[in-house]
Amino acid sequence: MNPTIKITPKDFFLHLGATATLYLAAVALVNLLFSVINYFFPDNLAGSFYANAVAWPISMLVILVPVLYVLEYLIRRDITKTPEKADLWIRKWRIYLTIFLTIALIGGDLITLINTYLNGEISTRFVWKVVAVLLVGGSIGKYYFFSLYTDFKLSKLARTLNGWFGIVLVIAAIITGFVTVGSPTKQRGLRFDNQRINDLTNIQYQIVNYWQQKGKLPVTLTDLNDPLYGSVIPMDPETKAAYEYSAKEKLSFEICSTFSLAFEDTQGRGEYGYGRGGSYAVMDMAYPSMLGGDNNWKHEAGRTCFTRTIDPEKYPKSPVNPVAY
Repeated sequence: MNPTIKITPKDFFLHLGATATLYLAAVALVNLLFSVINYFFPDNLAGSFYANAVAWPISMLVILVPVLYVLEYLIRRDITKTPEKADLWIRKWRIYLTIFLTIALIGGDLITLINTYLNGEISTRFVWKVVAVLLVGGSIGKYYFFSLYTDFKLSKLARTLNGWFGIVLVIAAIITGFVTVGSPTKQRGLRFDNQRINDLTNIQYQIVNYWQQKGKLPVTLTDLNDPLYGSVIPMDPETKAAYEYSAKEKLSFEICSTFSLAFEDTQGRGEYGYGRGGSYAVMDMAYPSMLGGDNNWKHEAGRTCFTRTIDPEKYPKSPVNPVAY
């Protein structure tokens, strides 16, 4: 290291920015690849798929990757003009740290693979996740290794190829992510449909509660409005039209809505446990997962009706209590 070369504020923030951007972009890319793998290789033990598990990483990569390449270009340009800057301590520290973290990541990934195999839990999606980590970690590690050790034969070519491979990998992941979640128009339709399901669930609850209180089904949905309690029947979130309702028999009724898209069951296409497809803790309700029984809201695109029958043993009438004045 040449002690006569001082670190300027420009050098410091270029290397700091490149390091932070690299790590954030790498995490986003791995999360995106994991979410795509989860979607295309479902597992019965996994949770549901949520669109933000793909939308957030894509949003980050679209911004971070160009910034990273611009910062690396500026750093390389400074080194070309002033070769002594290749020996700046901040540059060597960040490169050695990145190589160390890459090796640790790949090593930990292989350890997890062996442990998973020995426990009999290996699956196709997990194998692909290992491959994804090896691709991302290997590409980053090799690029910075050959950036530090330029004396190796074809080191410049290897660095260039790994740089282009990173761009191709990111673009391929983003395109696959868009294919997975669909267009923004589709996502908006899914959100409208999910709100319709929430509204129908609310209406169904109020109908059952009405029957428990009065021993009969409401004639129309307006019978459920209760200004004193603050209960108002919701309208379709997109068209603002009233939801359809009709009493069929003494204990049966039907509620209808017009949906934008057909229901898509994504159960098993998310992370294991309560994960939502990635490391992002988001409350995104696109691609809802509705279970069976009275909460079965599976539907086709267009008008769909749901018939419900009240079980008086499960939902008994409320006892009539005299009101004291």
